[in-house]
Amino acid sequence: MASVTELKPTADNSKFSQDKQTEKKLRKVPILCSTRYGMAFIIHLCNFIWRAQGVIMNITMVTMVNNTGHRPHFNGSAKRLPVDSLDGLNNTLKSLPMRVSVYDWSPQIQGILFASINYGMILTLAPSGYLAGRIGTKKVVAFSLFGSSLLTLFTPLAADLGLVFLITTRVVQGISQGSAVGGQFALWEKWGPPHERSRLCTIALSGMPLGTSIAILLGGVISQALGWPFVFYIFGGVGCVCCILWLVFVYDEPESHPWISTIEKEYIISSVTQQVSSSKPSLPVKAILRSLPFWSMCLCGFCHQWFTNTITAYTPTYISSIFNVNIRDNGFLSALPFFAAWIIGVLGGQLADFLLTKNFRLVTVRKLVTVLGILPPSAFLVSMPYITSNYITTMTLLTIAGGLCPFCQAGIYINALDIAPRYSSFLTGASRGFAQVAAILSPTVCGFLLSQDPVYGWRNVFLLAFAINISGLLFYLIFGKADVQDWAKERQLTRL
Repeated sequence: MASVTELKPTADNSKFSQDKQTEKKLRKVPILCSTRYGMAFIIHLCNFIWRAQGVIMNITMVTMVNNTGHRPHFNGSAKRLPVDSLDGLNNTLKSLPMRVSVYDWSPQIQGILFASINYGMILTLAPSGYLAGRIGTKKVVAFSLFGSSLLTLFTPLAADLGLVFLITTRVVQGISQGSAVGGQFALWEKWGPPHERSRLCTIALSGMPLGTSIAILLGGVISQALGWPFVFYIFGGVGCVCCILWLVFVYDEPESHPWISTIEKEYIISSVTQQVSSSKPSLPVKAILRSLPFWSMCLCGFCHQWFTNTITAYTPTYISSIFNVNIRDNGFLSALPFFAAWIIGVLGGQLADFLLTKNFRLVTVRKLVTVLGILPPSAFLVSMPYITSNYITTMTLLTIAGGLCPFCQAGIYINALDIAPRYSSFLTGASRGFAQVAAILSPTVCGFLLSQDPVYGWRNVFLLAFAINISGLLFYLIFGKADVQDWAKERQLTRL
């Protein structure tokens, strides 16, 4: 007769002492020279590239259209930026290189274009996480990065061929990028010691806001100097080069890495094998669908994605419509929130792991950093339409609102590694796929609101983002967990 026995990790003193000795030996190796942190920086670069490729249209849109559309009228008149920074859109268009195509797209069409890349991402986020767990992250991410880079190079031609071609290109690019996002988390099942996962994951994920920052910053400069098509050519070419680096330096597990030290390899293997089985477990689909901690991740991620995607997609358009800056200065100003997000994204992981060393409960740490990434940014963003008379205050609040968002990277976005380490790649992909629906709906709804209400459009956009973001936070604070769930624990059959 067979019965199911739950496997529990041993906690004998000899094993604990051995792990401590291994950790002390490992501390002699500088962090920046360790292989696992090298892997984190390579994934950081990969995230930088694909994110930049996905958002460059947000800044080029200012010069791709002959009218950025909605220009609100507030009760107070906005103070203009310093004279050197203000050429106006008309002067901007005149200074652009000749033979650059300009299109007549309404705000609704612009919203659809912003969202179209996310149409494809929701199709591959969950499957790619599962596939990466089966065949390896190296193959999945390499294929997706190369595909995204080729489609980025093709985007200017697609725009000239017509709106249908451009939207189709963006959708297929989203399918490719979704594989990179969902697939990369399978790597940390075998490379990330539990007490270092916050730092490793946030170093990797912080490439996304940096990619957004650099893409918007350089996108404005390149658009003014060479024309908006060269923004796509340059970032597409860099992505192809990055794909080669990925294939050379990334390996799916420490055992197969040719340059890792023996001490570090043994340390990583001994750390992760306590949580992750070497077998290929079947997915407990019914248990996952009934899990409130899993749904709290999904819903909070959905609400946070709505908020962050609103900032990402509409920051250049908002700055252009409020302050009438040229494309170059728009790029500099629009990049500030995302540059701040890059710095805070790395610090968020350091803060989370520091709190864990001070004996904070893991669930407390996850919820605390999630609150920091949602509550203050929401409050700052919703207050912006009421203070447009002062551009310094507006840009300060916008920078803080965008900068604090990555605290959630050390919270809800890696929570799957806590509640179900054995299925973390699939759960992370599934939760991000669910959240990606917000990235589709947000630009579409925002474009509609901006078109329908020429006076209070931006106020309505920010109020909606505030309400959605706070509701997701409350749900996560109530139902979020950070302990391994019963359905995610390894079990074996024993004979009685």
